[in-house]
Amino acid sequence: MARAFVTGATGQDGSYLVERLLAEGVDVHALASPHEPVPAIEGVEVHVGDLLDGERIRTLLLEVSPDEVYNLAALSSVARSWEQPDLTARLNGTAAAALMESAWQLQEHTGRAVRFVQASSAEIFGEPELAPQGERTPVRPLNPYGAAKAFAHLSAHVYRQRGLHATSVILYNHESPRRPRQFVTRKITSTVAEIALGRAETLTLGNLDARRDWGWAPDYVDAMVRAARADQAADFVVATGVSHSVRDFAAAAFDRAGVPDWEARLLVDEALVRPADATELVGDASRARDVLGWAPTVPFEELVGRMVNADLAALAD
Repeated sequence: MARAFVTGATGQDGSYLVERLLAEGVDVHALASPHEPVPAIEGVEVHVGDLLDGERIRTLLLEVSPDEVYNLAALSSVARSWEQPDLTARLNGTAAAALMESAWQLQEHTGRAVRFVQASSAEIFGEPELAPQGERTPVRPLNPYGAAKAFAHLSAHVYRQRGLHATSVILYNHESPRRPRQFVTRKITSTVAEIALGRAETLTLGNLDARRDWGWAPDYVDAMVRAARADQAADFVVATGVSHSVRDFAAAAFDRAGVPDWEARLLVDEALVRPADATELVGDASRARDVLGWAPTVPFEELVGRMVNADLAALAD
């Protein structure tokens, strides 16, 4: 039986990944932070450890001895990264590199291949000069989150040179009903659901013109698993290839919820605009399509609709 070690198992992507691996019969082990209540994940052996404690994690990884390592743990909010840039650098950057070192040492110790997947982000590209972006697009982050993710992304290349099957999956924005409400997409769908049910009057956002390439989170988890099991490790952009604005996202949400004349309900608060924000990020997933056989399955309007429907159902309970 294959064995996998997953960090960030309770997050949006991690929860879908764990479900996927368990369905395949994989023996799943997950890392839980000692600073939070230890989650009980059915079918998963949970280990308590601080990802910032490199020696503890190295010992744990040698004990668990997984075939696959998926590093999804991160401080995942760009806005919060401006508030805690030092923590972001350590957790999203150097801790990821330390985990790769641990996987490499495990491989050296056992003589058995270990496959490592690093969850990267389109934020590593910052404000790219060309669209769409691919694996050869220059790495020029605009915020602490992107800078830390860039370090981890480049570290995957370094460890490939050492012989570790290390893959960096450059994930463009991907959403689901499991996305926490502090993210703009879930803020939109949950607030729109409240407006549709008469529990709120307006939706207040920041930059409505920022454009992103939004996909369905379980599709992106599928790309991670395919990348882990590819014959050759490489970097892979995972994206739909189509961008939409924040305004488009809000419009689709209002449409699915059946709210008429929604423009008057959509407000802008300049305080919510980030210090630096890329105007458009859209990815070229040709390599993932050609090498991994991967393709997105859920179009933009359906993605937004599923999130709105889930929020309407939750409020109706």
